[in-house]
Amino acid sequence: MSRISFTRAQLPARKRIALVAHDHCKGFLLDWCERQRDKLARHELVATGTTGLLLSKRLELPVESMISGPLGGDQQIGARIAEQRVDMLVFFWDPFEPQPHDPDIKALLRVAAVWNIPVACNESSADYLLSSSLLEQQHEYRIPDYQAYLAARG
Repeated sequence: MSRISFTRAQLPARKRIALVAHDHCKGFLLDWCERQRDKLARHELVATGTTGLLLSKRLELPVESMISGPLGGDQQIGARIAEQRVDMLVFFWDPFEPQPHDPDIKALLRVAAVWNIPVACNESSADYLLSSSLLEQQHEYRIPDYQAYLAARG
């Protein structure tokens, strides 16, 4: 089987940011988002179910909510990444608690890596992402060339 080829795409200046947090990390994510509210307000926000509801109330910003992570919300976010409808993932996951939907979590992180989007898995890395000079400008990046992939199999 041939290796996947790559092409270039543009991350837009106004990012579509997915916000996800495990139960024990929701408070950390809510506090972080409150501190970063002004920056987040300039972008489109999407989150898994409970996290999205909590964020929209606390930040008083529009947040599109998927269903709850364990019920498929992680997979919904992953699908949007693959469709190039999410540009950045902030996922505060809990390294101390086993998660019943661990395969979904690994799949979400894998698809984010495949599609080469910025990912932050904790408060420090999220601070670095939001302080980047690239946050509010277009940015060219490498993605899998799906059309070439299909052509090679057709």
